[in-house]
Amino acid sequence: MDNLGVLSLLALAPILVVAILLVGLRWPAKYAMPLGFVAAALIGALVWGMDTTTIVAASVEGMLIAIGLLYIIFGALLLLQTLTQSGALATIRAGFTSISPDRRIQAIIIGWLFGSFIEGASGFGTPAAVVAPLLLALGFPALAAVLVGMVIQSTPVSFGAAGTPVLTGLGQGLAGSGEVEARIGGLGLDAAGYLSTIGVEVALLHAVAGTLIPLFLVCLLTRFFGENRSFAEGLAVAPFALYAAFAMTVPYVLVAALLGPEFPALLGGLIGLALVMFTSSRGFLMPQQIWDFPPRERWLDRWTGTLEADTSVAGARMSILLAWSPYVVVALVLVLTRTVEPLKDWLSDVTVGPSDILGTGISEELQPLYSPGAVFLLVCLVTYVLHRMGGRQIATAWKVSAGQLAGAAVALLFAVPLVRILINSGPDHNDTGLASMPLTLAEGAAAISGPAWPILGPWIGALGAFVAGSNTISNLTFALFQFATAENIGVDPETVVAAQAVGGAAGNMITVHNVVAASATVGLLGREGDVIRMTIVPMTYYCLLTGGLAFVLIYGVGFNLGTVLLLLVLVTLAAIVVGLTRSSGRLPAERS
Repeated sequence: MDNLGVLSLLALAPILVVAILLVGLRWPAKYAMPLGFVAAALIGALVWGMDTTTIVAASVEGMLIAIGLLYIIFGALLLLQTLTQSGALATIRAGFTSISPDRRIQAIIIGWLFGSFIEGASGFGTPAAVVAPLLLALGFPALAAVLVGMVIQSTPVSFGAAGTPVLTGLGQGLAGSGEVEARIGGLGLDAAGYLSTIGVEVALLHAVAGTLIPLFLVCLLTRFFGENRSFAEGLAVAPFALYAAFAMTVPYVLVAALLGPEFPALLGGLIGLALVMFTSSRGFLMPQQIWDFPPRERWLDRWTGTLEADTSVAGARMSILLAWSPYVVVALVLVLTRTVEPLKDWLSDVTVGPSDILGTGISEELQPLYSPGAVFLLVCLVTYVLHRMGGRQIATAWKVSAGQLAGAAVALLFAVPLVRILINSGPDHNDTGLASMPLTLAEGAAAISGPAWPILGPWIGALGAFVAGSNTISNLTFALFQFATAENIGVDPETVVAAQAVGGAAGNMITVHNVVAASATVGLLGREGDVIRMTIVPMTYYCLLTGGLAFVLIYGVGFNLGTVLLLLVLVTLAAIVVGLTRSSGRLPAERS
């Protein structure tokens, strides 16, 4: 078969199967992903001519990668539960209440800054699961708490869990391609250096798009949950929102350039959090008019869940320093193990896994000591001592974490093998001579879109995150596709791959898996549609702006599609602000 259109549709079919089952029929990922895997295996065998041994080897490779991801996820969940059981999270929560009673300020500090730090340390939807119950305990409606947790699942996500979406998602997604290796060699880089180069572009795109995320956050909060249903009440704290945005994004970009993909979200969030909490405690840019939700008796039924706010943790149970110490240790250990060469070499040299699976040349080796999962487990052990935890507390933390892990395990153990079958379907592993499925799909996409592809790139990343529930999986699925499409239209692939990663992060705002996980922490299941209808607004902005930026970075500023798109986005935003200001007469007056 040599019809590019038909082959492109067949290459897309496994992803379409998953999308239809997840989105159209609303199947759980644990059922949709296995069927997508079966579709990939059948198409690989019947159309691409992959033999059974190669399909099995690619599946084993995918399972090993999935186990590595589950190792990280479990460590992150266990650390969160450890802090919950020790009372540290309650102390952290109580510390936030002393900064400001204004709900807009609380949402920015806890959601944007603390959430960014948690994303950098843990990833995989953990920030929403941490932020939502914390805000619920402060008196936020359950639906508002989930909204905050989901909107901040954007800018920090590409560097979540110590850079896993870039290092594993893009790294594994691009691995094994001769075209990628040739590109890396032509630039005079090694694989790690190439990922760092892309990581800097990812950080720059995020920093520009993410500047308005805190402002989007408070405007959505005041519009959907305020007494006056007013966007303007959110705009009233625009100076603080922009200040908090830059407090995170400036160090975020600098860290990406100086230290690599592991630390931008973690250190950017931590530095921003420390700076903003310090200045806020001294009244800098604090609103004089305190904004709050309506009295609880006037809340709509759909705002609330089955859980009541846990007011028993309002008081600090330990010192702030002691409560924060595990996260400080996580940051220190991650920095040391990624920057001190002898320690880095010793940890990364310990590998587990086959180098030639079933004689196919496909290999995958895990680094159990170098993985962020090992850091999380180590810090959990340290926390047991620091916080003087008892055996029952420790056992509860392990039990809850294991139960939470089970929900993600089935989907990942089929999703990643699906991706590896697609990637390993090239001429080295088939008897038809066809390019791999992602490369075939890329050729078809390039034929349709031509030079406009950079504008569409972020939307593909967002689609992947929405379908798979993960920026990492989106990057695993589409990184090579984006790379090959860029080469097919004759542009540098790094910016297009970076746009993929940024779009994949933005897609986390509407990812059903994360919405469900966050909603479960506040007893608000069954309202996922309400959340997504709100978060799709900032997600759309994010992808439009990123697409325009990527186009301009590639082709330059001028009378072209990218420049026009950027101007349209900016003019639309400005018109909305002016319209809201005029409709309300003026922004709400500040008063004590």
